[in-house]
Amino acid sequence: MIQALAFMIASGGALARPPLAGPADFRAAISQLVDKATKDASNVVQGKDGWLFFVPELHHLSVSAFWGDAAAKVSKAANPAYADPLPAILDFKSQLDKKGITLLVVPVPAKASIYPDKLVDGAANTAEARLDSADAEFLQMLKGDSIPVIDLTPDFLAYRAAHPANPLYCQEDTHWSGYGIALATDRIAKAIQAQSWLSGVEKAKLTSAPLTITASGDLVTMLTGAKPAPERIALTKVTDAKGAVVTSWRESPVVLLGDSHNLIYSIGDDMLAVGSGLPENLAAKLGFAPDVVAVRGSGATPARVNLARRGDSLAGKRIVVWCFTVREFTEGQGWRKVPVIKP
Repeated sequence: MIQALAFMIASGGALARPPLAGPADFRAAISQLVDKATKDASNVVQGKDGWLFFVPELHHLSVSAFWGDAAAKVSKAANPAYADPLPAILDFKSQLDKKGITLLVVPVPAKASIYPDKLVDGAANTAEARLDSADAEFLQMLKGDSIPVIDLTPDFLAYRAAHPANPLYCQEDTHWSGYGIALATDRIAKAIQAQSWLSGVEKAKLTSAPLTITASGDLVTMLTGAKPAPERIALTKVTDAKGAVVTSWRESPVVLLGDSHNLIYSIGDDMLAVGSGLPENLAAKLGFAPDVVAVRGSGATPARVNLARRGDSLAGKRIVVWCFTVREFTEGQGWRKVPVIKP
C-alpha cells in the first residue's frame, strides 16, 4: 500500500520520508516533486549533495505503463496517435529485418533510477523491486518481440554499489559521465563483436587515455539564483595513430542512432568535450568508428527522419544501435513511423 504523502521536504528540495514500500511509492514521491517544480515553473529539482534532476525525466519515472491504451494519457506528444512507442519501434525493426540489418535498442536509464536516494530518502532500486519498473517491463516486451535490447540498469546499479566514488551521471547535467559511457560501451561492443561480419571490417589502432574536465552542466543553466561550482568529470579520450580525435565514419557498418547521449563529450561546444564520448569509446573497442546519426533533441522520431533523409536505405549497414534516454518514451515529440528503407 502506498504510504500517506505527508512528506517533509529536505534541504534542496529532496524528499525525506519513511522507507519506501516499492515502485508505486517511489512514483508517488516523484509525482509530488514534479508537481511542485511545475508550480514553480522550474525544470530542475535540487536533490542532495549537489545532485540536480531534470523534471521531464522525473515525470517519466512518475508514470507506470506508457504503451498501449495508457500511452495517450501519459505522453507529452502533441499528437496522441504518436504517443505509443511500441508500433514505431516494431515498424523500424521490420524495415531493418528486410535488409538483413540488426536493431539493438539501448535506452539510457534515468539518473534518478540509479541515484534515487539523492532525491528521496529511503529510496533504493533493486532487481526485485525496480523503481523504474515501467521501463523494465517495456524492455521485456521488446525482447518478447525479438528486438535485441540492452537493459543497462542492472549494470549501473551493480557498478554504483562497487564503485561509490565513480558517479555514472553528471551531478549537474542530464547526461551520463565517462563511467556510464564505459559501461554502455562494453555492453554494446560485446553485442557487435558477436556478429559474424565483424571480421571483414578493416581495423585501426586507436589509443585511449584518461581525461578530466571541469564543466557546468545543462541543468545548471536552468537554475535561477545562485549557481553551483562546476564539477569535475572523468572521461576517456580516444585518438588515432596520428593523435587526432576519431570522427564519425559514413561508410561504417555500425550506425549509432539517437539523442545527445551519442554527442556528449564528442563534438565540443555545449557537449562539453571532444573525442571522449560514446562514439569514440565504441570505436576504441571495435577498431573502427561508427556512423553517428544523432540529434541534440529527440532521439525517437527526428533521429530516424535524419536517417531517412539520406535516401540510401542504409546501404552497407549491418547494425543500428539506437541509444536514447528513457524519458523519450513519454517526454519527446512522439513516435511516428518513419520510412527509412525505400520500398
